Amino acid sequence: MILGPTYAEMRDPCRRDPGFRQAVRDADLLDPLKLHDIRWVGDDGQVRAWVVPPALTGVEAPIALILGNGFPTGAHKVGAAYCCVIEDQLSGLLTPGEHTLVFPSTGNYGIGGSWVGPRMGYRSTVVLPEEMSAERFEMIRGFGADVIATPGCESNVKEIYDEVWRLKQRPEIRVLNQFEAMGNYRFHRGVTGPAVAQLAADLGHGRVAAFVSAMGSGGTIAAGDHLKALYDTAIVGVEPVQCPTLYNAGYGGHRIEGIGDKHVTWVHNVMNMDLLCCVDDDSCVAYLQLLQEGADVVAAELGLTQADVDGWRDNLGVSGLCNLLGAIKTAKALQFGPDDLVVTVATDGFDRYPSVLRDLDARVGPQTRDVALRRLGALQATGSDWVQEGTAYHRRRWHNQKYYTWVEQQQRTVDDLEALADPAFWEAQAARISEIDRQILAARGA
Repeated sequence: MILGPTYAEMRDPCRRDPGFRQAVRDADLLDPLKLHDIRWVGDDGQVRAWVVPPALTGVEAPIALILGNGFPTGAHKVGAAYCCVIEDQLSGLLTPGEHTLVFPSTGNYGIGGSWVGPRMGYRSTVVLPEEMSAERFEMIRGFGADVIATPGCESNVKEIYDEVWRLKQRPEIRVLNQFEAMGNYRFHRGVTGPAVAQLAADLGHGRVAAFVSAMGSGGTIAAGDHLKALYDTAIVGVEPVQCPTLYNAGYGGHRIEGIGDKHVTWVHNVMNMDLLCCVDDDSCVAYLQLLQEGADVVAAELGLTQADVDGWRDNLGVSGLCNLLGAIKTAKALQFGPDDLVVTVATDGFDRYPSVLRDLDARVGPQTRDVALRRLGALQATGSDWVQEGTAYHRRRWHNQKYYTWVEQQQRTVDDLEALADPAFWEAQAARISEIDRQILAARGA
């Protein structure tokens, strides 16, 4: 069996000796050794991040994004994919050469699975909606996985599940479902959360006032559970206005790839969420075009430097813009000031979105200078509308909405569901991290 890093090593790659780390850096992307490159920190030991110029956000509170495009696949979801595979492999549920792995996804998790599975010796298949960006399909095939396209867009997860149920009838199939697999939760609670805490220290802040994350699988927002225990950080979820599932049991299609999947996921600890806000999908795409193709206009209008432009140009995708808008809404809604650090996530980079901008051109026309200026003004005028407080009432409603997917469709029981309302359940999930690390080390013969 091929074994990758422990949770502790993903948090702190310096636990491995310098020669090994150099070999990992030098390895080809398709080399299994690259599994040990799943990390938020750069070669300098600092968390990869972009601190947003206040002139761009229009708020006093500092906003920082940790950057996912430094991971081996160019997106942080590769960490969740690896943790789901390694945990099931250690438990004896997966055997290389015997089982085919299936990764249900709306994009980056599938790309992560298409890279992790073959690196660990598994034939892999990704199931994702046919309307996802062309770049995503190309990457999945390029990493050596098969792909099945299901009807619909980002929010058509039910169609993914239907296809997965069909595949599960084959005895060699093993499904790594990010929406319910606790390896996803543990990666973000045990690796992403500590990375955000390190970033706060690197930036000279004593705490993180709020952690903001859109909900796709519900994994990334688990970093907030770690931060809340440290700093009483506010945990803020983000949805599309076009698919406000938690906000008002809404539904619909949208263009923010990676979030808003029209159901409440099993791994999302909704009982710990303090605020929910919704953002417009077309605004996210338009602002991405603004920062990519109108960067010179933005820099000139706001007096920004080339270093500022370099900070966002390759590091932001549509979901990163979504998270940035959510962070701005959070800062305004909670009336944060200059001492209140807000951290969110740029889940991937621009490399998987050029086709999305071409689609925008086809729908609304090219971005002229006047259009860029109007978009810049709209970005800075982002308001605190579509915001919902995580009261006891709302948390219980968010929790209850899990019933319709997981009990009615996915064979979970009501007792299983009610266990998720107890904070002890989530603490027990986090506590397993140290035991999993011991199992990995034992399997290595360390």
